Amino acid sequence: MRTRHAFPTFRSIGLWFLLLLCQAMALAVSTPAQAHGDTVKVVVTGQREGHVTADITWENDGDAIDETVAATVNAVSPDGARSAGPWKLVRDTGKPAGWTTAEALPPGSWKVSVDVGFPALGHGDKEVAVPVVDPAPATSPTAPQPAASGTPDASATPSAAAPGASADPSPSSASGAAPRAAGDDNGADGTLWWTTAGVAATALAGAAAGVLLRRARARRLRS
Repeated sequence: MRTRHAFPTFRSIGLWFLLLLCQAMALAVSTPAQAHGDTVKVVVTGQREGHVTADITWENDGDAIDETVAATVNAVSPDGARSAGPWKLVRDTGKPAGWTTAEALPPGSWKVSVDVGFPALGHGDKEVAVPVVDPAPATSPTAPQPAASGTPDASATPSAAAPGASADPSPSSASGAAPRAAGDDNGADGTLWWTTAGVAATALAGAAAGVLLRRARARRLRS
């Protein structure tokens, strides 16, 4: 009897190819991770204006972690009365291995712990002191300075006297003004005297005319 040899079908070939492809991808992904190691190094460097700062690198080679880091930050006061967190870490700009928190710790002493869960496990802690920052003193508004001007102020400088004029009259002008004032007074007195004399003469003439008229009427009545 002849025995038949089973030949692989197209379905079995496809399954074997898919399995080999998955194994190759797994090896390609695990190679960089194995080169860095399976743990990360966490160093809490301190704080900046209350924001916790830390450096996270691969444990084996000290390279910075390029992918996203999933980590939590917790802080507890020495007496345990106060606590903060959990907060997450975000990239610290300008530092390849630097990470920080978006939240800020209040002033005081804190024991800060950072726990990393991805891309690998890591832990770090440190005591951090946040100083009290005094508020800036309020600046009082300054008085406006007078604007500089090239021309002098008319109100500040005395006015120049007219040429030939003097504040104090000279003796000659004073003596000349006295007779002129006396002559004016004499003229005014003379005018008043002539006016008074004219009024008196007019009154006497009226009285005389009245007397003459009465006498003429009396004569007519007698005749």
